[in-house]
Amino acid sequence: MALAGIAVTEADGQIFLRVQPDAQRPAVDPAALHVLLTESGLANCWLLEDAISTAANDCNIRQSPFVVQVGERRDAAIEVHITPNAMAAALSLKPPRGGKPASIEDVIRALTEAGIVFGIDEAALIQACQLGAVEQLSVASGLAPMDGADTVFEELVPQTVDRAPKVDADGLIDYREHGAITLVQPGAALMRRIPPTPGEEGHSVRGAVLAPRAGVDHPFAAGISGVQVSEADPNLLTAVIAGQPVRIPHGVMVEPVLQVAAVNLATGNISFDGTVKVAGDVIQGMKVQAKGDILVEGTVDGGLLEAQGNIVVQGGIIAHAVVRAVGAVSARFAQDSTVSAGTTIALDDMALQCQLQSMNQITIGNKAPQRGRLIGGATSAAMLLKVPLLGSSKGDLTRVVVGANPELERQFKELQERIEKEKANEENLQRLVKQLTAVGDPKGMLERVRAAWRQAVQVWGKSLTDRGEMEKQLSRTRSAKLSIGVSVEGPVDLSFGSRAVRLRKEFGKGEFSVDSASLVVFTDPAGKAFPIA
Repeated sequence: MALAGIAVTEADGQIFLRVQPDAQRPAVDPAALHVLLTESGLANCWLLEDAISTAANDCNIRQSPFVVQVGERRDAAIEVHITPNAMAAALSLKPPRGGKPASIEDVIRALTEAGIVFGIDEAALIQACQLGAVEQLSVASGLAPMDGADTVFEELVPQTVDRAPKVDADGLIDYREHGAITLVQPGAALMRRIPPTPGEEGHSVRGAVLAPRAGVDHPFAAGISGVQVSEADPNLLTAVIAGQPVRIPHGVMVEPVLQVAAVNLATGNISFDGTVKVAGDVIQGMKVQAKGDILVEGTVDGGLLEAQGNIVVQGGIIAHAVVRAVGAVSARFAQDSTVSAGTTIALDDMALQCQLQSMNQITIGNKAPQRGRLIGGATSAAMLLKVPLLGSSKGDLTRVVVGANPELERQFKELQERIEKEKANEENLQRLVKQLTAVGDPKGMLERVRAAWRQAVQVWGKSLTDRGEMEKQLSRTRSAKLSIGVSVEGPVDLSFGSRAVRLRKEFGKGEFSVDSASLVVFTDPAGKAFPIA
């Protein structure tokens, strides 16, 4: 389309209309000028719409020649976006308007000018240039620093005893059965210490070096007995005596082991600063007391066992025997005896007319899931009692208490009393500080009283923290359970703390617990809960 007296020209990428007045020319409108620009091959350029509208009007009224810019050629627009932490960069491309498209060189130049020098994704750059237009396309990624690993202590002896209880999220201790004592000889390699690593540096997309956190360096525990650090390897712990390896934080110690054929009148009572292994029985009236573990391969027939560690009886516990362990107690069965454990009591078969008490859980019938039974006596478990058959229609009353921890409750009561005294002491010292500050300090006591007050605040604060932790432990007992694998038979008195119920009818497989309304309920295998009157 030709418009008389109107020509399109271009200089340095700018587009102009050159207009000569012509009385014979039809009226010009913006659409006509757009057609002219299109026919001149400039439709894809950046056109100035306001200038085109003004030019159309001027073409019709001005009587003198004029030149007006109506557009320009624009190259592709490149925008670089960097995250605030400089760990990623993205690219936006706007297509050219009559100018040249973005090339790889153009994009790299833009990234360089933005300071991006690390982690550039060349494939993404090629893709962006091929597409010609992209929005927030990821083109560079930083590398986060890799923190160093802390010291690792690798046990080299299988079945090393670990007396530190492992408590899960439900408050239950992960009991692991130990049916034997592992013995090592002098010179045996017990544990390897793997030193910490420094970590690996990271980089931002701007090239800044990001320092890692170095791993924490833990040496072997100091003052552990029965072992030494190898002279040839400072990261190797070896035994210096024969005995049982016991895991402790950051190390292993070796306890001496006393091995006897049996405990009877011929051997006398045994008190040993280590672990005791009895190949036979412990008979009526005899005592075995150990600072470590006790393993009896026979039966405890009326004797007394006390251990600071765990007690394992491969036979039974009978005839009014008394077995007490700070750790766990396990046996084949127990009858007419008293058994208490700081962590777990585990009986393979059954318990008849016993006094059982555990600060965590009691499991009965571990190797007899269809016939293991608890009959008579009194049983108390802080978190869980698990048994296939509870009670007997032909037996005496069976008493069960779940969710009670007498030792923890005693400690909590003592702590409460101590907190009250510490608070009173802190308040008295605070009043004295205020009094000396207000009336004067002729004897120079103020600073000493202030120091005593600050110390009292710290002591009181520490006790409050301890109370919080103890309250958490006590709160876990509210989720205590009695798990029945087969059935409940005969008379059973069941208590969850202060909530007591009398079970006088049969129940099948299921679980007794306390619900959110503080009612004792029985939940069947289908998940349906029934309140117990």
